[in-house]
Amino acid sequence: MFEVEVKGLFAGRSQRRWPGRPPSAIGKTRLSGGVEISTRGIVGDEQADLAVHGGPDKALHHYPTDHYLWWRANLGAAADRFGPGSFGENISTGGATEKDLCIGDILELGGVRVQVSQGRQPCWKLGAHTGIADMARRMQESLRTGWYYRVLTPGQVAEGERLRLVERRHPRWTVRQVTGARFAPRIDPELARELAELPELAEGWRRAFARKADSDHGDEDQRRRLKG
Repeated sequence: MFEVEVKGLFAGRSQRRWPGRPPSAIGKTRLSGGVEISTRGIVGDEQADLAVHGGPDKALHHYPTDHYLWWRANLGAAADRFGPGSFGENISTGGATEKDLCIGDILELGGVRVQVSQGRQPCWKLGAHTGIADMARRMQESLRTGWYYRVLTPGQVAEGERLRLVERRHPRWTVRQVTGARFAPRIDPELARELAELPELAEGWRRAFARKADSDHGDEDQRRRLKG
């Protein structure tokens, strides 16, 4: 079990930022004071494309501050400006990464209870937002994606409060392991079937693993998501 401090809470509105391309709410602003969280996420936060963002299974995105040091070390000056909130996350903490959280984990933050539902599937908007064209691919390959929560108990939270793990249901399935399996072109069909039946995994990912379990399923084309 672990407990970490919330370093920042972030929300943003949908905007048209790139001529000829869809709007995005990836640009987030740091919030102060009490922040209301509903089953859809931070009240006032938006998602531009609800077909692939947001919803109950992806109400909140959590990204570790730990990774920003890694990005600076690997991208040099291009990543000097990266810090909490830079990748469109809602929650920022240090001291816990994808290796430390498991699918189905339940955590408490103030009066709010959340549950880990899936890793992030980065898209082309991350590259447009950061100014690094292949940033989505880099994030995906590094498996430093952060993760999503569904909100079990809404309430109010504030920066500086503690995020505490209170229940672990599937210690075998770390966020990093499941995210790596999701991005892999092919995985063992038995593994895919097991993940497709994991009840706490987000519905969209369970469907994706059900397809991977089919021996006739071809490689998934991820180019449109990564490049736009």
